[in-house]
Amino acid sequence: MDRNSLAELAGVTKRFGKTVALEGLDLSIRSGELFALLGPNGAGKTTAISLLLGLQQPDSGSATLFGLPPARLESRRSVGVMMQEAALAPELRVREQIDLAASYYPDPLTPAAVMQITHTDSLAARPYGALSGGQKRQVQFAMAICGRPRLLFLDEPTAGLDLQAREMMWATVRRLVAEGASIVLTTHYLEEAETLADRVAVLAKGRVIASGSVNEMRALVVRKQISCSSTLSADQVRVWAGVESARRDHKGLHITAANAEVVVRRLLSADEDVQDLEVRRAGLAEVFTELTQERAA
Repeated sequence: MDRNSLAELAGVTKRFGKTVALEGLDLSIRSGELFALLGPNGAGKTTAISLLLGLQQPDSGSATLFGLPPARLESRRSVGVMMQEAALAPELRVREQIDLAASYYPDPLTPAAVMQITHTDSLAARPYGALSGGQKRQVQFAMAICGRPRLLFLDEPTAGLDLQAREMMWATVRRLVAEGASIVLTTHYLEEAETLADRVAVLAKGRVIASGSVNEMRALVVRKQISCSSTLSADQVRVWAGVESARRDHKGLHITAANAEVVVRRLLSADEDVQDLEVRRAGLAEVFTELTQERAA
């Protein structure tokens, strides 16, 4: 095990009947990073997390958490978990839920401190069952961090949150990483991973098909997006060399190009009145789409 690694899957295979969920998977979570694990539905993300948490056992290969078997109490006491689905006692008030979760850890934060950090103070006296879906997610997040975890697993943490609550959770996540926590994030909001992650891995059919920093992932896709205000039609531009697609909407002309520099030069030559020209490299969403479509083909 790498000295900087907090959790690892090494050569892990996991089957459910005839379905292969993971096939020879190698995965390592490093100290002090936010690691985003991405993939389409059925890619194996939940299975990988379950193995790292000791909720399931691999058919072959090994899983370690802080150098120990994940089911060992010594390793689990340093972990916080926020799963996509959570069944909590509806009659317990929010403060009581947090206090109960904190009691499982040797040196937890106080409920008051946790609620301040997670902006859930106003919910303290409310029964959990009376909360909205978004408020429940905020409380689950508070419960996940109350034990001062060295390693925090967040599964779709901002699902159901409004924009303001999502941004507050992002700010708290950044603070936790800055203070030394490591975080494993699974999310369908690719802009969330792009905003927060130090490192990304994309799973497809139980294997890692790409991994690296966000910038390294972006570099896997050479095409760029060109937007501008122009008198040229999409049909005119679509036939140019290097142009993969072109469309027009109320905001202007939008071009996807494999060789953006050549296309921009031709664009400026063909229309001297081009305005609001913007060239943008591929984002994580475009990378994810291309990688997973290639693997599905």
